[in-house]
Amino acid sequence: MAIHKTLLGFVGGAALALAGTGALAAEYTFNLQSFLPAQATIPSKIIDVWADEVEEASGGRIEIKRFASMQLGGKPPELLDQVIDGVIDITWNVNGYTPGRFPSTEVFELPFLVTDARAASSAYWTMMQEHMADTEFKAMKVLGVWVHGPGVIHANKEVTSPEDFNGMKIRGASRQVNALLKELGATPVGMPVPAVPEALSKGVIDGTTIPWEVTKALKVPELVEHHTEFTGPMMYTITFVLAMNWDKYNSLPDDLKAVIDENSGMKFSVFAGGTQQDYDAPSRQLAVDRGNQIITLDAAQSAKWAEASAPVTAAWVAEMNEKGIDGQALIDQAKTLMAAYK
Repeated sequence: MAIHKTLLGFVGGAALALAGTGALAAEYTFNLQSFLPAQATIPSKIIDVWADEVEEASGGRIEIKRFASMQLGGKPPELLDQVIDGVIDITWNVNGYTPGRFPSTEVFELPFLVTDARAASSAYWTMMQEHMADTEFKAMKVLGVWVHGPGVIHANKEVTSPEDFNGMKIRGASRQVNALLKELGATPVGMPVPAVPEALSKGVIDGTTIPWEVTKALKVPELVEHHTEFTGPMMYTITFVLAMNWDKYNSLPDDLKAVIDENSGMKFSVFAGGTQQDYDAPSRQLAVDRGNQIITLDAAQSAKWAEASAPVTAAWVAEMNEKGIDGQALIDQAKTLMAAYK
């Protein structure tokens, strides 16, 4: 009898221990693939936070397995199609990696329009729900949308005016950024951001346009010594989306759909954009600590760049009109929503 009680106690204690360590299998397991390394800002400070909160709010019934650096295969531009086709369950991606596919989102990528990532991300979510979720993004369940902080020029020589771009090969992240670079006199080179370090080190490009926060993961301050930032509206920003396969979302019972929805949407979008912008400062400090040259153009200098880039916006409005999209109305709405953000 004593032995029997001891065994029961051991088995019961083991069961409790397993339950306490989360060993019980989740009812629903989803994979989430992204293209940056796991330690980069978006995976570690945004996506992991979102996934952890979903798992906790579900009481352990949902598990989200994360795969960084394209561990499940494919290339960054294929991620959204992987979600649509059910190859993976969830991803975040740069809309510009599939040029022209999500034209309405490009309003937030126009030069010298956005001043704050939180305000822009809030406006982006509102306009996503109104204009895009049932059209350009109808093939996927949109969980969040946001933009990063100010786009910065990182180059192998000093850049203070558009004329300095002449003859330079500069990496751009999207169709609109490449249009901007071309308008300003550079030769735009499109490539996903993980390819930037090798392209810089081999001289394939002379510089890149990316926000400060991702320069740490890419070791950009070790590869170039000159950085140019602007005063006032951002030279550019890039739009992102966090999306889920519709069938996987619809496989959930209503209470778990609610968990996903409550941890997504407007609040998450503003958190994501704001977090990415907040991590600009510590990454910028790394370039300062290395003694790199950081040029901050004043308001008058920045205005000259904005004036030189105006044809990019005009061309985009004309192109949108040809597609049956009122581009100027999107610009006006984005400006109104961003101005009203508090």
